[in-house]
Amino acid sequence: MINLILSALLSLLSFNSSYSQDKEKYNDLVNKARDLYENEDYKLAAEKYSEAFTAWGDKGYNTHRYYAASAWALAKEPDSAFVQLFRIAEKGNYSSYGQISTDPALEELNCYDRWAEVLAMIKKNKEAAQGNLEPELVAILDTIYRDDQDLRQEMSAVEAAYGRDSEEMQAHWDKINKLDSINVLKVQKILDERGWLGADVVGDQGNSTLFLVIQHAPLEVQEKYLPMFRDAVKKGNASPGSLALMEDRVALRNGERQIYGSQIGRDPETGEYYVSPLQDPENIDPRRAEVGLKPLEDYVATWDIVWNAKEYKECLSQLEAKIEERKKEFQN
Repeated sequence: MINLILSALLSLLSFNSSYSQDKEKYNDLVNKARDLYENEDYKLAAEKYSEAFTAWGDKGYNTHRYYAASAWALAKEPDSAFVQLFRIAEKGNYSSYGQISTDPALEELNCYDRWAEVLAMIKKNKEAAQGNLEPELVAILDTIYRDDQDLRQEMSAVEAAYGRDSEEMQAHWDKINKLDSINVLKVQKILDERGWLGADVVGDQGNSTLFLVIQHAPLEVQEKYLPMFRDAVKKGNASPGSLALMEDRVALRNGERQIYGSQIGRDPETGEYYVSPLQDPENIDPRRAEVGLKPLEDYVATWDIVWNAKEYKECLSQLEAKIEERKKEFQN
């Protein structure tokens, strides 16, 4: 009897160890895939996602399969893209219809009959998921989400066509700012009347929309709702990672150093990007891990920044002085 128990325990320990190793390998491959995707190496990114799913016994999170589909689509491999989309629609009950139906990364797939099929499945999933949601609020936030994201998704094309400092780019920003001011009023009304609603009431996209709109709001609006946002995170009604981004933005706008390193600045003279002033840079990664953010080194690589905490700390005062000098020049 004792031998049987020991054998069972050893088998369980072996399984847990194997599962942990597979999951660790999966996470590592997904991080590599994400970096490749951000560097626009879409074919290699898609292949790396496939490696990740295989490493974890053909399992994978919906978010990662969605990115894999996007990578395959951008690499002009529609068949592989549809494999992932049908997988999340059929087995993952993916329901973010608003996102997938407007995502420019998937435009390559719009001309296929399968596109209408997968959209119909996802719309059905959305309707089922909304069974306990408040449809009127979901619809309002869905419209706000599209308004918030559509113009921002066009920015890269406008910049590529006319340049970052062009009149056309400024006109595009004017459109964004005007729409932001309207959306802020709509979201403030919801927050004032109902509080920071969780995904169980407005769905995942609706919940994210509350953050996106306040993230783009004036400082006084952000400060007003920051305590409510913090409370929502404690109750499980908002993402800790999103709160971290908001905390950083508010800190910097108040002339303080950011906490999580989410905010990136750009030197207008050199065009180079930098991590905006950050407190305690040598201990940044544990803070980021606490809120579900990847290591800063991986995050800033998107902007071709090579992260070195020691060097950053040594140059921080100089960076802050330069930023302050530019502010004064701008004000004058």
